[in-house]
Amino acid sequence: MLYHINRHFSPFVTEFVPKHRKVTNIEIKLLQQFMDSTDRVLVLTGAGISTESGIPDYRSEGVGLYDRKGHKPIQYQDFLRSDDIRRRYWARNYCGWTRFSSFEPNVGHKCLAEWERRRRVHTVVTQNVDRLHYKAGSENVIEIHGNAFVVKCLYCRYRVSRYLFQQILKQLNEDIITNDILNQSNTLRPDGDIDIDSKFMQQFRYPSCPRCDGLLKPDIIFFGDNVSKDVVNDVNNKLKESDALVIIGSSLQVYSGYRFALMAKELNKPIAILNIGTTRADHFDKIVRLYTRAGDTLHHIVV
Repeated sequence: MLYHINRHFSPFVTEFVPKHRKVTNIEIKLLQQFMDSTDRVLVLTGAGISTESGIPDYRSEGVGLYDRKGHKPIQYQDFLRSDDIRRRYWARNYCGWTRFSSFEPNVGHKCLAEWERRRRVHTVVTQNVDRLHYKAGSENVIEIHGNAFVVKCLYCRYRVSRYLFQQILKQLNEDIITNDILNQSNTLRPDGDIDIDSKFMQQFRYPSCPRCDGLLKPDIIFFGDNVSKDVVNDVNNKLKESDALVIIGSSLQVYSGYRFALMAKELNKPIAILNIGTTRADHFDKIVRLYTRAGDTLHHIVV
């Protein structure tokens, strides 16, 4: 079955996709043979699958925010220790939320959801926090870095929808929020925030937990934090139950994703990698390696 983009899924967006060439018939055949040789695969996705929806990544050459502007993500310990850093984070995140939450899945996400419905994808494990796999219709998804759509307390079990939290932030800051602030055209970052006016950030108010007065944080694994052992064990078990591993749109530079490539190698599972740039696993023996765009490739595969 070939897949077609419809009005519910975004077309290819190229602003944040690195330079690449069109997938070749030989590459399509290689991936088709790989899929034909397996019954159920575990798919690991990174930021590269979502750049085609218009969400930038950090590392891609020429378009990633590291490469273009030197932007680095917030560090977990900095968020914990500094009221000013938390204030700046929530101010930027407030201004970027409407745009970030409106992104739609692209044909790559859609293909994986269809593969799951046809029982060819066992589980999607994603490093992304954008929930686009769920929006596309995938159900068996493990978000190893959490997601941006929930805010939680670090000290009690309080959790709140990010949509509702947006309204709470709005009510706390109605006197300083203006259309000029909200309409700034600064580049959105992968975790959903933007650079904004420094005076606005200094004046911005954010709440503490209504139950215990603790710190509220998006349900995201920030840099410097660790993926829980339960999540790691869950993914390892899913990988053991799968026939193969397909890695899409990840350089695997972050160990939280690379560890599963290592596990697949240790288990002698076949591995296919679709990523425009180099990856940390390119030296593995006997892998199917495509330097192609996910959406440009996946819709050619018949499952």
